[in-house]
Amino acid sequence: MRNKLFIYFFIALYNISFSQELIIGEERVEPGIVFIFEGAIKDHVMPMGLHLAENETNIHIEARVNWDTENIPDGTPTGGFVAYLHITAKITNENNGLSTFIDLLPHLNLIDNYHYARNISLPGKLNDKYKVEFNVLPPTEIELSFHKDWSKIYGNKLFEKKSFTYTNVDFEEIANASRK
Repeated sequence: MRNKLFIYFFIALYNISFSQELIIGEERVEPGIVFIFEGAIKDHVMPMGLHLAENETNIHIEARVNWDTENIPDGTPTGGFVAYLHITAKITNENNGLSTFIDLLPHLNLIDNYHYARNISLPGKLNDKYKVEFNVLPPTEIELSFHKDWSKIYGNKLFEKKSFTYTNVDFEEIANASRK
């Protein structure tokens, strides 16, 4: 019993220590897809050939995309990851106009499980304010096919292209944080 308590304590401490994230925005898109856009603490992500090294970045930009917990299509896994999306983020410094553009790729970790993300370097100072634009494209017909029952109710697309813009985003605290 004592060992179990120690393990539960360690897991709780791990989640408190490493789950600091800045919620940039939350959106819901029919037919019941929830987007949570975040700035997270930069991290070591593999394979290294696809991702900037942790020491070359300021933040880990994320999109957690899951089915809602209510009002979703029959057969949909409540809270399940929505796969095959194409998500980009453009981060623009509101002080100097410089910007960074990045494709968010599927990631897997022990805190958020499946999510879309990338490490990035901010185009300016950590204490500058930023505009963040997320563009989300649904899966193409090559990546996702639809059965007749789905098509009859929801059509042959998961959703239409979506864009979400947030201004005056302050990444300073999250950029100065460390997972170590």
